[in-house]
Amino acid sequence: MPYYRDKVRDYLNCLTCNLVFVPSAQRLSAESEKAYYDLHENRPDDPAYRRFLDRLFMPLQQRLRQNSQGLDVGCGPGPTLSKMFEEAGHSVSLYDPIYAPDRSVLSSQYDFITLSEVVEHMASPGRDLDNLWSSLVDGGWLGIMTKRVRDHEAFKSWHYITDPTHIAYFSETTFQWMTKRWSIRGTWATLIIAANDVVLIKKG
Repeated sequence: MPYYRDKVRDYLNCLTCNLVFVPSAQRLSAESEKAYYDLHENRPDDPAYRRFLDRLFMPLQQRLRQNSQGLDVGCGPGPTLSKMFEEAGHSVSLYDPIYAPDRSVLSSQYDFITLSEVVEHMASPGRDLDNLWSSLVDGGWLGIMTKRVRDHEAFKSWHYITDPTHIAYFSETTFQWMTKRWSIRGTWATLIIAANDVVLIKKG
């Protein structure tokens, strides 16, 4: 159903899972989306960027076994979160549909999977997250960093919706619905709200 409309786009609200999303007809082309990403200047040697990623890295790292195998999804042109986990003694594979498009890594099983500022770009987040969930071993962790929808009034002036590549907006209710669905399907999912923009989900 309609949720909000600004001068550029419409925002719809799923009545089942509470996801707010931009209709497909109003999304950027693949070429325009890549051109926007190419403007990003995130670098592994940038202390400020590492401090930003610490919000996901720290709570997840505290829960991992030594020498865990991970997958960083949506790593971008300058993978940094993966390097932080590697420096902590883990092994990390990379997948990004634009910058690291080797889909063979999606066929493996992992102890943890990270998505830092990624799910808000997903055209089919339900399908994509289901697939990633199936790539986690029992006892594995899914770590997601994305700013969450608070309420309708705050959404109207939210800076997050001004990014033209952001098309899917999760709320805490959306994550609760998602983990409940995974649990009902047979593999228990435990949701941990680690920060205002970080959730961790344990499998099994």
